[in-house]
Amino acid sequence: MILRRPVMDIESWSPDYPIKKESWRTVLALAYQSLGVVYGDLSTSPLYVYKSTFAEDIQHSESNEEIYGVLSFVFWTLTLIPLVKYVFIVLRADDNGEGGTFALYSLLCRHARISTLPNGQLADEDLYEYKKEGIASSSSGLGLRLRSTLEKHRVLQRILLTLALIGTCMVIGDGVLTPAISVFSAVSGLELVVSKHHHQYIEVPLACIILVFLFYLQHYGTHRIGFLFAPVVITWLFCISAIGVYNIFHWNPHVYQALSPHYMYKFLKKTQRGGWMSLGGILLCITGSEAMFADLGHFSQLSIKIAFSFVVYPSLILAYMGQAAYLSKHHIIENDYQIGFYVSVPEKLRWPVLAIAILAAVVGSQAIITGTFSIIKQCCALGYFPRVKIVHTSSKICGQIYIPEINWTLMLLCLAVTIGFRNAKHISNASGLAVITVMLVTTCLMSLVIVLCWNRSVVLALSFIFFFGLIEALYFSASLIKFLEGAWVPVALSFIFLIIMFVWHYGTMKKYEFDVQNKVSLNWLLSLGPNLGIVRVRGIGLIHTDLISGIPAIFSHFVTNLPAFHQVLVLFCIKYVPVPHVKPEERFLVGRIGPKQYRVYRCIARYGYHDVLLDDVEFEKDLVCSIAEFIRSEGPQSSRSSNNTENEAKMAVIGTTPTHARGIKMWNDDEDDSTELKEVNSLEVPRKKVRFLVPESPEIDRETRAELQELMEAREAGMAFILGHCYVKAKTGSSLIKRIVINFGYDFLRRNSREPTYASSFPRASTLEVGMIYHV
Repeated sequence: MILRRPVMDIESWSPDYPIKKESWRTVLALAYQSLGVVYGDLSTSPLYVYKSTFAEDIQHSESNEEIYGVLSFVFWTLTLIPLVKYVFIVLRADDNGEGGTFALYSLLCRHARISTLPNGQLADEDLYEYKKEGIASSSSGLGLRLRSTLEKHRVLQRILLTLALIGTCMVIGDGVLTPAISVFSAVSGLELVVSKHHHQYIEVPLACIILVFLFYLQHYGTHRIGFLFAPVVITWLFCISAIGVYNIFHWNPHVYQALSPHYMYKFLKKTQRGGWMSLGGILLCITGSEAMFADLGHFSQLSIKIAFSFVVYPSLILAYMGQAAYLSKHHIIENDYQIGFYVSVPEKLRWPVLAIAILAAVVGSQAIITGTFSIIKQCCALGYFPRVKIVHTSSKICGQIYIPEINWTLMLLCLAVTIGFRNAKHISNASGLAVITVMLVTTCLMSLVIVLCWNRSVVLALSFIFFFGLIEALYFSASLIKFLEGAWVPVALSFIFLIIMFVWHYGTMKKYEFDVQNKVSLNWLLSLGPNLGIVRVRGIGLIHTDLISGIPAIFSHFVTNLPAFHQVLVLFCIKYVPVPHVKPEERFLVGRIGPKQYRVYRCIARYGYHDVLLDDVEFEKDLVCSIAEFIRSEGPQSSRSSNNTENEAKMAVIGTTPTHARGIKMWNDDEDDSTELKEVNSLEVPRKKVRFLVPESPEIDRETRAELQELMEAREAGMAFILGHCYVKAKTGSSLIKRIVINFGYDFLRRNSREPTYASSFPRASTLEVGMIYHV
């Protein structure tokens, strides 16, 4: 049996390796790496901020009020949103080291019990990562009333889920727009180094070639080209900050006065509606800020804070001040070139700066593409997106994945946007709306986290959402007003992905509800007697089901048509819980169905939404050993009554094989024996020799030993895998919308999605699919 087993860097999340024990060398190394992975997008924003701002809404006059006002807006936006909001507040709302929209949503789901996952259990709340240390749910005052209100009203829960999914869809849309605007803005420097009549024929094809090359590189994995990321971004930041310092001292040393917020007032007073509409270009200075929180799982809070506060933030401020200083002395730009980054670059440095800018744009685009892959993986794990092929490109870093279907879809959409618009103005309008929408969603979810998870006052949460929400709402309105000028693109993309997510989630929920309503009662199983009314053949029958209780309908369907089954039955469930990772010692929940002589067990394997699943033949050993460990730990005190129905609710937490420090282990012929362990050996070896090594003390009673030996003999005989292959149809009398969603939408997605990971790993010679029609 080859299933997929979580493999991750245990030290990155285990309580035995807290962040506070990291040395300064480790922190600085992580800060260095984060420059290439996290800040590539944010660092390239000087390429297009001024150009987008002065595109058509406002004009650069000799009074310099416009350029000073824009500089003041850029400075305070960079200070309040990335520095104050994200670095000092939002980064603290991590979900056991993980960040992003789903991290905030999972925190709320655990503290308010508003999760829509259908197979949740009270035992999941005992997981180590379910409750973060130092954080307790609100238990008094307005916080308690807010939590109770959310738990009682399904409408509020759906609104919260929709809000989280909108933020997620906008991140996916940003994965289309960011590469387009970054690369297009980088190659726009050709306008100054190539003749006027030829640059327009070069820019778009060159941008498309670079984009195709960028997406082609994805299948190699971030770790193979990641060593170039940090040096490129550092070189780029040094380049723009040095040019900024030169322009400040050479053209206008007094430009620092424009940092006063008074210039924002003067700017809006003079430009009025045009100045308000130009805010859609100014907000591009914070594009990529969300990556600080989304990529938190790969680094640490301290490393991200150090990189931004001491490297990225001052470099960006100097770059924007330098551009403003140059433009304040150049009111008429030669060659009819629009105000942009390259006009402020000394002429002798334009070619090398152009090359560095293109490399930096590629690095920045890489970061958002990788982030899109991670978002899709989380959605798939929690049942909000059709199953796709996930390729793990690194055996050491769990977050580095590649999804072929999403990669080529993003490439086609990105090329369509680049060729369709052919200018940075419309692309920037689209990117701005996507960026600010994600930030608004984060602000809304964060205000709930402050009350429900941090147990702070409602006044503090209202102050947070009022202050930052007001700023972001201002930028959001300026972006939305340009809906017909490009801002419709992220709305359209998000709407398409949102429809896909809702259709898949709705169909999945209806399918699970059908399973629950049609599951076979335990009394039916007991009525069959110890032999289950059929011939019991040698071996282990592994029946996969999504149910966490009861007997699936596919079992009765199978037994009805084929009255023969295996001597050991295991109802196996793979489910995801709303935590980033599940510790190996908490992996399995194992229980017994019916009396002992029936030899029917239930095994639930739990995974976090960030757990990495890799092919590993050891999973079979973990599964069998977890059942054996359950049998041993259950002991002779368990009920021996043939009509005992309480065993169904009794489940024990069993870890993977390496966590059984004093428990049962499996021994094969190619392994060394242990003198400290006592073996239970089979007399017959039909296929391969397998032995359980069990501790000397406490002694195992005769009945438990017999059950272990029967399990071992069944394992030697082999395992068979029974999978349900369902066809979901809307039942008679359903509404037109439901019939369209289920019969066409969900059916189309189901037929074109990948089969479950565990199903693709089962040996085909030992797999049997049981087909059923689900009328939901």
